[in-house]
Amino acid sequence: MDPAIFVKGIIIGFAMAVPIGPIGILCIRKTLAEGRLRGLIIGLGAATADLLYGCVAAFGIKIISNTIVTQGMWIRLVGGALIIVLGVRTFRARHVAPNISISSGGFLKSYITTVFLTLTNPLTVFAFIAVFAALGLGNGLGSFSASALVAGVFIGSCLWFLSLSSGVTLFRKRFDKAGLRWVNRIAGILITLSGVVAIASLI
Repeated sequence: MDPAIFVKGIIIGFAMAVPIGPIGILCIRKTLAEGRLRGLIIGLGAATADLLYGCVAAFGIKIISNTIVTQGMWIRLVGGALIIVLGVRTFRARHVAPNISISSGGFLKSYITTVFLTLTNPLTVFAFIAVFAALGLGNGLGSFSASALVAGVFIGSCLWFLSLSSGVTLFRKRFDKAGLRWVNRIAGILITLSGVVAIASLI
């Protein structure tokens, strides 16, 4: 196994996670409203979804790939609708006090929801396939090398969300209830628009 493949995976995972989409906005909003740990849970969910799509691209899992291709329209439609619902709920959400006690069940729900929402964007797997192909990676790799690649993707994605939530945490104390209320509204509008764009792209 070439260690360079693992490093390439980290770089790919980090770079693929950087564009701020609805999940990134959600991570920022949750970090400001509920603390760094909640933002990290959102990031872990997104990184898990990237890991799964990275596996499809690296191992060339035909059944899953074919399902994504044939059912892509419905997946994006459902995903767009869910993102819109999430956006509306975020817009209407009340401020959560920084010292509130959040149960582990709440963390698990946030994690699973984020994984599901991230997986409803089937274009991600094609992006991974394109990047892997451009770098000479993918189906030609052995099992160990492919495993190292997707492990690197997961770590790289986690590193981005760790950086994002840590950076946002620095500004958290500067937001009062009124400020967080505006964060909810702006984040809600942006997330809702992301869902609308996802659905509109099917027309």
